[in-house]
Amino acid sequence: MTGQSAPNGRTGRDRGDLIGQGGLWLAKWSLILVSVSAGAWVVGWLIAALWVVVLPVLLAIIVATVLWPPTRSIMRVGLPPAASAATALVVFSLIVVGVVTLIVPSVVDSTPELVDKASDGVSQVQNWLKGPPVNLQDEQIDTAVSTILERLQDSGAAIASGVFSGVSTAGSILITLTLMLVLTFFLLKDGPKFVPWLHGMTGSRVGRHFAEVLGRMWVTLGGFIRTQAVVSFIDAFFIGLGLVLLGVPLALALATITFIGGFIPIVGAFVAGALAVLVALVANGLTTALIVLAIVVVVQQLEGDVLQPVMQSRSMNLHPAIVLLAVTGGASVFGIVGAFLAVPAAAVAAVLIRYLSEQIDLHSSEPGQAGPDQAGPDQAGPDQAGPDQDAANS
Repeated sequence: MTGQSAPNGRTGRDRGDLIGQGGLWLAKWSLILVSVSAGAWVVGWLIAALWVVVLPVLLAIIVATVLWPPTRSIMRVGLPPAASAATALVVFSLIVVGVVTLIVPSVVDSTPELVDKASDGVSQVQNWLKGPPVNLQDEQIDTAVSTILERLQDSGAAIASGVFSGVSTAGSILITLTLMLVLTFFLLKDGPKFVPWLHGMTGSRVGRHFAEVLGRMWVTLGGFIRTQAVVSFIDAFFIGLGLVLLGVPLALALATITFIGGFIPIVGAFVAGALAVLVALVANGLTTALIVLAIVVVVQQLEGDVLQPVMQSRSMNLHPAIVLLAVTGGASVFGIVGAFLAVPAAAVAAVLIRYLSEQIDLHSSEPGQAGPDQAGPDQAGPDQAGPDQDAANS
């Protein structure tokens, strides 16, 4: 018998049976977690081993999400897909080459002076911390300051080597960029053929789910990249304008770093703002440094409280803690490229998790958490379309 009479007259199951059932449940889920972790480790190992191939693919996907709207517009004019993709890609390449030609040489030339001024700024902060009212001892801050100075002095080489970490094992940066451009062209040209091929390979039922998830990922990724580009440009423009009006040297280099740092949320903004304040402190004094700090804080608050909520749906945002962990993990594994790719990867993963949660809610007897705006695979709205779905609708 599994039931017995308790002293209070109630009938319940034996404690040993309940403990055994709980142990079996815990063992089952522990095995599942171990299996999932092992699978994730294998996937991570494969990505690291094939990073030279994976990196151009990821960069091509990001560029394709940015270029798909103009490519689609060119197709609607009447050009064939190949000509439309080539036109968008050539214009994009010319813009990038022009910007790099105009800005990068001056930024590179300013890097040694920027590092020296930032180091001097850190030294001034160190001297203030030693005096009243803080009165910190030398041993309390020397280690931290020396670490900061070493990182500043090595930042140029770290950036140059970290952006294309691992590429040298297979060739050169030029080969990687060329492969990225070729892959982007094929993604733009042949993207509409992917969903029909996927339906043929997986069947209509599974294919519907794949198409819905990939469509949402495409929309999320493209919206994130385009929004970050606009927001980063606005941040760099206003902070750079403030630096110019205040007469802070290296304003162009600092504005460029601010723009690039905008693609690495939280961490990038903090580093760029700190550099601007340190340079202003050394070159123009404490008053100017405080004004620069106020400008950086106001611009970043405007970004976080006004620009992003207006330009980007809140459903595409991630909690700051998730962003910080993603950036830290990506940077520790794949360097600067990992920090740049971490947030898009986390946003795409969040799309998958939300979709799985919706499907669980649809088949669960418990009340679901999905809102009325969250549709299943048969209820996708017109704004949930990627390049394949856009072409099919047109």
